[in-house]
Amino acid sequence: MKILFITDNFPPEVNAPATRTYEHCREWIQSGAEITIITCTPNFPNGKVYQGYKNKLYQKEIHEGITIIRVWSYIAPNNGFIKRVLDYFSFSIMAFLVGVFQKHDIIIATSPQFFTTWSAWGISKIRSKPWIFELRDLWPESIRTVGAMKEGIALRLLEKIELALYHDANYIIPVTNAFKENLIKRGVDAEKIKVITNGANIKYFFMRKKEQQLLKELNLTNKFVFGYIGTHGMAHSLDFIVQSIAKIDSDSIHFLFIGDGSMKSTIIELASKLSLKNITFLDSIPKEEVPRYLSIIDVSLAPLIKSDTFKTVIPSKIFEASAMQKPTLLGVEGEAQKILEHYHAGLCFKPEEEDDFISKVYRLAKDKEAYSRYQKGCSALAQAYNRQLLAKQMLQHIETLYQEKTNLT
Repeated sequence: MKILFITDNFPPEVNAPATRTYEHCREWIQSGAEITIITCTPNFPNGKVYQGYKNKLYQKEIHEGITIIRVWSYIAPNNGFIKRVLDYFSFSIMAFLVGVFQKHDIIIATSPQFFTTWSAWGISKIRSKPWIFELRDLWPESIRTVGAMKEGIALRLLEKIELALYHDANYIIPVTNAFKENLIKRGVDAEKIKVITNGANIKYFFMRKKEQQLLKELNLTNKFVFGYIGTHGMAHSLDFIVQSIAKIDSDSIHFLFIGDGSMKSTIIELASKLSLKNITFLDSIPKEEVPRYLSIIDVSLAPLIKSDTFKTVIPSKIFEASAMQKPTLLGVEGEAQKILEHYHAGLCFKPEEEDDFISKVYRLAKDKEAYSRYQKGCSALAQAYNRQLLAKQMLQHIETLYQEKTNLT
């Protein structure tokens, strides 16, 4: 079975969509599938081409058996909605023009930016092949939530296109059950919705001793470290976290922020204005370095802005932290909160409620017995969301669709 996979993000980029796609494809290759990835030149999150790459019209490589085709797209620093749309749309056009000539039996396109699914839809119509919409985010609803686009005709049009794509796709694979419920309420056939959540590669993320040398280098020895590793974007409520840190009175508690994004300069400036001494900012790190840095934190931070929209999401960093027995301090309600509390793998604070956040920080840092219980809960959570098993489950759905379409023809 030949799978054509269209994704805006892929390694060496290190965000959740890139990691999930790469790890799934590695599992599928081992099961005998042939994979062709169409992606762009790596540039996330700053809109700058990674060292060693050029934004060429077309370039091809093979990595671990995966055929990777990188196509040209408009690349600009990640500030401004119009530039971002130009980036997304240009990639969609190029992915379609290149993808229509690739040998494939089935097409998968992954959001959050759903212009990738436009490419898959177009290719499926020309080549008469089934296609799957992997739903990682309710886009464009999420851009309304963060205020990136004003209410109006354009947003309503995008939502109509979004719904039409759901109806047209042969299968939809959302990453949360809440997404499935949302689609069913909007009239999408429940039978073709197959939930495959995010997870962690427990062979890659595993409990290890703290990297003492790294702690020394960052001057964090004997500190209780709350760490945020990921995109510093509009949705992540990091300005709220920084403002709250100013009211934490403990020399032993420290906050470590690793990553880049549109809000990074804003929160660094805010920390400077507040004269914070218990916070450290680092640039993005390669994916292979993430376990090393996770080893030196005690609690993983996973906040989002307060919104009903984000009650449907599950931050993927929960799974990676849990695999390394690092409890999560979660600032998200809904499905993510239910998972964390079910496995007792950390604590939840009410999004953007300062007193609740601060009290949970102190509880995690001071109550050693509770912290030990949360670590055990992390192990159970990680086993339940083992990415290898989830990848195999997704491949089973792909094979079922392929067989259905093959039998029809």
